[in-house]
Amino acid sequence: MTDRSEAAVLGSEPMPPPISAAEIADEALVEGSSLWKDAWSRLRKNRLAVGSLFTFIFIVLFCIVGPWISPWEANTQDLFLGATGPSAQHWFGTDTLGRDLMVRVMYGGRISLLVGLVATLVALSIGVIYGATAGYVGGRTDSAMMRFVDLLYAIPFTIFVILLMVAFGRSLWLMFVAIGAVEWLSMARIVRSGVIGLKKQEFVEAAVSLGYSHRRIILRHLIPNVLGPVIVIATLTVPAVMLLEAFLSFLGLGVQPPDASWGVLINEGQQNMEIYPWLLIWPAAFFATTLFCLNFIGDGLRDALDPKSAKD
Repeated sequence: MTDRSEAAVLGSEPMPPPISAAEIADEALVEGSSLWKDAWSRLRKNRLAVGSLFTFIFIVLFCIVGPWISPWEANTQDLFLGATGPSAQHWFGTDTLGRDLMVRVMYGGRISLLVGLVATLVALSIGVIYGATAGYVGGRTDSAMMRFVDLLYAIPFTIFVILLMVAFGRSLWLMFVAIGAVEWLSMARIVRSGVIGLKKQEFVEAAVSLGYSHRRIILRHLIPNVLGPVIVIATLTVPAVMLLEAFLSFLGLGVQPPDASWGVLINEGQQNMEIYPWLLIWPAAFFATTLFCLNFIGDGLRDALDPKSAKD
């Protein structure tokens, strides 16, 4: 009796071939996938981004943990020692006041990284809420809010910071606010454009029909759906903020002695670079490496969260 006749006798179609374990695993992977899992899978394939991430983590740990391990203090002077090159006691050498340069690079990294992170959080907090509100409300309110953004764009950043310091005095926290108050402008524009494209989607109209408040729709439905671009912009904002801090410190408007940031150390190093080149080489190397790492991480996240922009 043939297989067809047996199937007719049994009143059913032939049994399908057995499913292999590999096919079951593939189906489970597809069912368990999500935007963030897929993004992480793509990010892990980007060796440059992953290597930059580990390098950045090492620099952060170096700056945070290093001063606790080192036997030297950042502001302890040894005028008799003066500026000396790298040695077994002082791995990065000492500055013109006999202070250990490695510890000062660690402390300077703390301040530079703190400025970058805090100012970026300020920019995120203001820019995301402002841009999402403008994009969702639309109309004249949106137009007025974005004209205010254009007005702030027209004010030179350096003049803005100088005015703040003249009015409120020099302060590290004031610098955080000043930089964050400028960097949120680009974030607001990006979030606004994303929200405009989302507010006509079915899930937003369903939330409106259910009577949800505008505040809830913005915070719980619109903002979570633009987090991908926001995360990418945040990783690219940190190095931009660090550059601004270094620029202000170079002009004497940033961190004040005896505290030091990488920008302050670079400024001190360039004044003596011909005689004591290590004073410029070490802080500049850490600063440049951190900026490169953050930019590579941002590019990797952009490609991971947006497969269309990923490179083959």
